[in-house]
Amino acid sequence: MIITVSGHAGSGKSTVAKLLAVRLGFKHYSTGDFMREMAAELGMSIKDLNIAAEQDQSIDKALDDRQKRLGETEDNFVIDSRLGGFFIPKATKVFLDCDIDTRIKRTMLDKRTGEKHPSFESAKKFAVEREGSEEKRYKEFYHFDAYDPTNYDIVIDTTTIPAEEVVTRILGVLREEQLI
Repeated sequence: MIITVSGHAGSGKSTVAKLLAVRLGFKHYSTGDFMREMAAELGMSIKDLNIAAEQDQSIDKALDDRQKRLGETEDNFVIDSRLGGFFIPKATKVFLDCDIDTRIKRTMLDKRTGEKHPSFESAKKFAVEREGSEEKRYKEFYHFDAYDPTNYDIVIDTTTIPAEEVVTRILGVLREEQLI
């Protein structure tokens, strides 16, 4: 079994994917971690890496190929990735939705991003620009809308639900569908 967890930044993808992997006894991967590693190796911020990726397809290709290989060579893992469901079509695909203001509050508290913002509005502007950049690339390169909930098997709004409850709901659907 492979489970992809997608959604906007701050929707709880990483947290839910990690918890889900633990509950299932699976490995966990994150394309966000893959991107942060790549940005650090190139001496760039995530924002600059996203901008560079609009002009240099090799950036996305390296990330995409890593996901494809995982889907072809491994089993029993959870990956948080906006494009995981696209690149690992045999996976059970989960989409986490969330109100933008809640997402921004969460990302401002996130220590992983390496992006610091002087204000809520600055962080919100950054999130909108980042998602716009990603959405543009995904549609142009793959003809895929990673933010369209109809592309997923399970959709959960995490705005008011703690991560543990989200995991419980996902596991409930997996049991109901007799996937676990």
